[in-house]
Order: sequence, then C-alpha cells, then structure tokens
Amino acid sequence: MTVAPLAVSMGDPAGIGPEIIAKAWAARDTHRLAPFFAVGDARAVEAVWNGPVQRISAPADAAAIFADALPVISVTDAGEITPGAPDVEDARCALEALELAVGLTRSGAASGLVTGPVSKAQLYRIGFTHPGQTEFVAERCGIAKQNAVMMLAGPTLRVVPITTHIPLADVSRQLSVELIVAKGQATARGLARNFGIERPRLAFAGINPHAGEGGAIGREEIEIIEPAVAQLIAEGIDAVGPFAADSMFHARARAGYDAALCCYHDQALIPLKALHFDEGVNITLGLPIVRTSPDHGTAFGIAGKGVAEPGAMIAAIVLAAEAAARRVAAQPAA
Repeated sequence: MTVAPLAVSMGDPAGIGPEIIAKAWAARDTHRLAPFFAVGDARAVEAVWNGPVQRISAPADAAAIFADALPVISVTDAGEITPGAPDVEDARCALEALELAVGLTRSGAASGLVTGPVSKAQLYRIGFTHPGQTEFVAERCGIAKQNAVMMLAGPTLRVVPITTHIPLADVSRQLSVELIVAKGQATARGLARNFGIERPRLAFAGINPHAGEGGAIGREEIEIIEPAVAQLIAEGIDAVGPFAADSMFHARARAGYDAALCCYHDQALIPLKALHFDEGVNITLGLPIVRTSPDHGTAFGIAGKGVAEPGAMIAAIVLAAEAAARRVAAQPAA
C-alpha cells in the first residue's frame, strides 16, 4: 500500500524549526528520509537557508518535487520574521501551522505528523490553553489526555513520564493506580503498534530514593506503584518494578526492558537527554495518528546563526515514517 508523505509543522518561525527542517531535507539521501512537506511560513525557511523551496497547495504534490526542493504548504504569513526574536504573530503562525498539519494527518492526506518546536510562552499570549503540543494534538484527535502518552525515544532508551508538566511538589498527589495502569496499557499498545515489539517489557521507577526502602522513606511504591504493576501483570502485560531510579539507566539495566515508566518529568528526561541529546524523539502514543517531534525547544539563542543541529529532527522524521509504514502494513487489504 502507498504511504502518504509526512507533514512537518515548522513550529515558531523565529526558532530553529525552519532551519532544522531544511537541513533534514538537505540530508534526505544520506538518511534515506521518506518524502515530507513542511507546513508554515515559507519565508521562515528562506530567511535562514539558501536551498530550494517549493510552495505546494496539497500534500499529494510533495512526492513529485521532494527530490529537487523542500515542499512547503504555506499558512498565513507571520509578518516580519526575525530569527531569535519571537512575537505574537510568530505564535499565531505556529499554531495555524500545527492546526493544519494535524488536520491533514487526521484526514489521511499525510501519513504522520512531525511537530517543530514552539514557544509555549508566546502561545499563551494568544490564548493557547494546553500544557503543550502533545495535549493539543490529543484533543484534536478526540483522545482524553490521560490516554495520550508522551514517550521519549533514543537509540538505546525509551522513557515515559507518568506525570508531565506539573510542579514536583504535586507529583505524589497526582499519582494513582488508575493513572499508572492507563499509562502502562497505552505504552504497551504503542510499542507494539509503532515499534513492532510484540510483547513489550515495561519497567517502572519508584518515586522515592531507593524505591522507598520498603516504606521507610515513602509509601507511594507500596500503596500506588506496586498495585498498578500487579494489575498490569494480571492483564498479561510484561511489567516489573518499582525499581530505584538511580540504578535503572546503565547499559545492563536498559537491556532488560523496552521502556522505562517514570514518575515525573525530569526522572524520565534527564537520562534520555544525557544519553541521546541530539537524537531524542518525542512520540505520542495512544493517538489514531502518528505524531513525533524532536526532543528540544526553539533555541532562540542560536536561531538564524546556521549552527542548529538537525539530528533530532531527522530522527523524528525517520521514526514517524517507520511507525506510519507499520500502521499501513497492518491494515487489512481492500
């Protein structure tokens, strides 16, 4: 079956999104990238890159010109674009690009969605109410936020933060057996559907030092995490833990699981970024569409200087294409 091109939203026009998308296209042959098209203000690419850009009107046009130029579906222009100096017009452009790219992917015109980095501070100025792009995409796909799982993936490690963008002081109150079970179920399904892992192995981190020392320095492991793991095992999911987080991420430990589920944001993202800072990919599990993004921000401080590394964007495009191809292959023949 034919796989449609990927949609890549540019993110904030003043950030590094346009540059790393262009650099990814320039490396398309080296990395054997599947055809994709960018969505956003084409001028943002032209401001930071001298390569060929071709404006297109429909995703179906992308494949024919992908070998010769970066295809771009334009949205309302962002006004004056100054790399490294974001404003509200840039935010409006980024949000419109994201909205259009989600819609094209949901309709099947694009096989998957890759989202460039946005500035949440700027988006909040124009009324954006979601914690991030993950929650926005989930809502547009009709998926409850607890069923959309943010996974960060690198060559040797995949992690899932069970709670995400909340204060550390609130983590313990937010954890529940139901939440952990829901995240575990979605992670197992997502690993099978997007990564082709038939029987995923999930390892759970404790929240306290030494996983609570049997209750001596915290009871969340005993009262919340252990019952959740037991329920997942009863459902036939290969789940183990909770383990002391400080011993979960060395090479021998990583060989024992397919994904580590962590209690809070930094517990998951610090080891992932320490190991795979330039290759980390954010993939949202539990959606009816494929969605990935590079695991870094807008980097306004280096925008427009030509030094942004495209490795994470390239990895996000590769992973999105692989996941999309697996989903197409799994569809029954007409």
